[in-house]
Amino acid sequence: MPRTLRAARSQTDVQESFDFDAARTRRQREDPITLGVAALNARVRQMLEARVPPLWVEGEISGWKRYASGHRYFCLKDADAQINAVLFRSDAQRLPAEPEEGMHVRVFGSVTLYDKRGDYQLVARRVEATGDGGLWRLAFEKLRARLDGEGLLDPARKRSLPLHPRTVGIVTSPVGAALHDILHVIERRAPWTRVILSPARVQGDGAALDVARAIELFERSGIAIDVLIVGRGGGSIEDLWAFNEEPVARAIAACPVPVISAVGHEVDVTIADLVADLRAPTPSAAAEYAVPDGSALRDELAAARMRLARTLRRFAVRRREQLDVSRERLDRRMHRLVEKRHEEIHMARERLDRRVHRIIEKRRAVIAQLAARIDALSPLQSLARGYAVPLDDHGRILRRTAEFTVGDPFHLRVADGTIAARTERTERAQRTEEEQS
Repeated sequence: MPRTLRAARSQTDVQESFDFDAARTRRQREDPITLGVAALNARVRQMLEARVPPLWVEGEISGWKRYASGHRYFCLKDADAQINAVLFRSDAQRLPAEPEEGMHVRVFGSVTLYDKRGDYQLVARRVEATGDGGLWRLAFEKLRARLDGEGLLDPARKRSLPLHPRTVGIVTSPVGAALHDILHVIERRAPWTRVILSPARVQGDGAALDVARAIELFERSGIAIDVLIVGRGGGSIEDLWAFNEEPVARAIAACPVPVISAVGHEVDVTIADLVADLRAPTPSAAAEYAVPDGSALRDELAAARMRLARTLRRFAVRRREQLDVSRERLDRRMHRLVEKRHEEIHMARERLDRRVHRIIEKRRAVIAQLAARIDALSPLQSLARGYAVPLDDHGRILRRTAEFTVGDPFHLRVADGTIAARTERTERAQRTEEEQS
């Protein structure tokens, strides 16, 4: 049933209830009764709750307060009237963001009376902003602005994906279609890839904390992965809201490896998409981004092999040419070096010959001098000058007259031989004055 029609019927029921109460009041005037305040308030509350069904009420937020109990109290008003309202903790926990003062909202709830004070109020069960996106958009923009102020959305911090990952991590529901799509794509494109799933609830109360813990589990457990895919399939904004919450955003930002966010469909943009290193429009696309296409890789390898072969051939030809040029330069250099060494050796030999000749000539001169000096001292030289040397039978030189005995034979050595002689007479020469002295 359309909400506007349901609201119209609710107004009709209220009018009928008031007519009924008016008739009963006329009967009570004829037979009035007496009630206590508590009983009166209880009866009025019962009448309101019985006669006014749950309905949507539109107005502006005024005096929104959050108490320690978790309940929210506020006033809903328009240009002509206002009504107090309360949103109990269990329902308030489903709010994506706290409404701002003066925000135009619509509230779904029941009209009742607070017995103790006799206050007429609206017990709200849902609060929705009537603007574009409502409270969901407000919560999204607030968190986005805060994370952007911290630099977590800065494109400069985005990391590149590894070209050939060996291990891919996945954080998603173990029973969702997203996991099946990711595994199917990886098996088709890169069946050699290792896949590790860290399961998490992806919607409902506590889903954001569950997803954050699943992301952090990879680092805490020491499991080595090269890239991480975080996401789920499509759904309403409420279904996807876990990926718009701060715990998930901070877990993605702190992840040590590149993260691909794949939440919902292409039109769905979440905080996780903005913080992640890469946003994929779908889980299947995330798998395609994460791993290379095996067939394309084989084609690339074949092409690379051909390029490598051509490069090696060109390199070998260039190296051979370079070696030939180097050999020629080396031959010329060696030839020049050998010629230079030959000249140096020839000149050194000539210098050595001249030096040896001078040394020999010098030695010859010295030897000639020594020979002349020796020859001058030789007894034979004295004999050649006319001297003779007397010798006894034993070849001893007879130097003094006392060594001669008259009548004894002796030998007289002359320059060209020996003469036999005999002592006839001895005569001592007189000593000079110099000898006497």
